Amino acid sequence: MTGQDTTNALLQWYDRNHRTFPWRVSPADRQRGVMASAYHVWLSEVMLQQTTVQAVRPYFLSFVERWPDVGDLAQASDDDVMKAWAGLGYYSRARNLKKCAEKVVYDHAGQFPDTEAGLKALPGIGDYTAAAIAAIAFDRHAAVVDGNIERVIARLFEIATPLPKAKLAIKEHMARLTPKSRPGDFAQAMMDLGATICTPKRPACGLCPLNDGCAVAGRSDADAFPVKPPKKQRPVRRGAAFVAIDGNGMVLLRQRAATGLLGGMAEVPGSAWTARTDGALGTDAAPFAGDWALAGTIRHVFTHFELRLDVYRAEFDTRPLLDGGWWSAAPDLAGEALPTVMKKAIAAAIDLEPQPNLTEKGPLL
Repeated sequence: MTGQDTTNALLQWYDRNHRTFPWRVSPADRQRGVMASAYHVWLSEVMLQQTTVQAVRPYFLSFVERWPDVGDLAQASDDDVMKAWAGLGYYSRARNLKKCAEKVVYDHAGQFPDTEAGLKALPGIGDYTAAAIAAIAFDRHAAVVDGNIERVIARLFEIATPLPKAKLAIKEHMARLTPKSRPGDFAQAMMDLGATICTPKRPACGLCPLNDGCAVAGRSDADAFPVKPPKKQRPVRRGAAFVAIDGNGMVLLRQRAATGLLGGMAEVPGSAWTARTDGALGTDAAPFAGDWALAGTIRHVFTHFELRLDVYRAEFDTRPLLDGGWWSAAPDLAGEALPTVMKKAIAAAIDLEPQPNLTEKGPLL
């Protein structure tokens, strides 16, 4: 199977089997000249970094309903954007999203650059996102490589070099396969193939349009590709969180520092844990005196570490003062910019629906 045969076979499969997303233009519409919105492609690609399609869909729809174009997003307040992003993880993405929207509006007259180089000059846009926007929104010949494509290419060419060293070879193969016509559809076809057929475990090789030319098709070790380095064990960090409740059931919140892990998000007061160090434990770490009682311990998995927070609660007839803090009514907590780990802490202390055990994404401190 030649490279051209591979490309043609995949595009024909995509025309029949493509997935439907609110940010995607179908192959039929694309062939009628309908172009994908650069704003939609950019927004979806930023949201999809380290996050599942199922999780992203409602966030995407909410964002475009509230901020229909990049100009609307540029005018939004930082706080509103962080609140709308709460739960998606990697909160630096939300901060860069706002900065990028402002730069597009004020430096590029509201139009996204149509080249990889121009896109990479924008805040928060790296090699992958620039290639994806260039190919999907502007039909540029760009080699798009996400996790799904990485897996397809590694199996197709039996690349035995472990990641991340294999990334260069994978991108070179993808560049050779990507056609000058329909590069965006080809990239999305590779994504769909990896997500639905060439899956991490038990790939459905018998259904794959590329199985005639795949080096590992049907082999028992197909799911060993791409070859990954040994997993490092996540360290466990400890800390304490303090849920203060007033006589009306309102909860005391404060804002985290603008930079670092969960930067700019809301939280209940707590000890100063980081990805590398434990925070203080026990009621001595409380932000102020109170009748603090242990409400339980929550576990939360971040990208690089596991956090275990001892959650304490106390009720106050008179609201204690806390610099930079504010009180939020229980029904309003859903609208606060609370990351999942803080929602878990609050749920452990008061009668709220507990949060799922998601992996929170974020940079190391």
